[in-house]
Amino acid sequence: QLQLVESGGGLVQPGGSLRLSCAASGFTLGDYAIGWFRQVPGKEREGLSCISSSGGMRNYRDSVKGRFTISRDNAKNMVYLQMNNLLSEDTAVYYCAATNRRTTCLFRLSGVSEYDSWGQGTQVTVSS
Repeated sequence: QLQLVESGGGLVQPGGSLRLSCAASGFTLGDYAIGWFRQVPGKEREGLSCISSSGGMRNYRDSVKGRFTISRDNAKNMVYLQMNNLLSEDTAVYYCAATNRRTTCLFRLSGVSEYDSWGQGTQVTVSS
């Protein structure tokens, strides 16, 4: 059974950093593209970054470019989101998602509808 589990969230001051992890089990991570999303109450889930199955393609939302970095370690079945220079508006629940659609994330940041499996989310709060 395909399962994704996020971790690494928490409370951080503005300007600080966090690294989120997404642990995959029940499938071969190297066959899947992975996306990171976030959501705040009352708003739609928004895509932040994605990485293709091979890791060769990475895309980012404009608001996080230069601050967030996505990476993957297929041997460990892990995907990471390094978040630097965090802002108060980055406060949200963060989710990772997976899909084995081969074209996902090859040309652009992929949307919610392109992913089939989701983790339960991890809370990130940026506050002084």
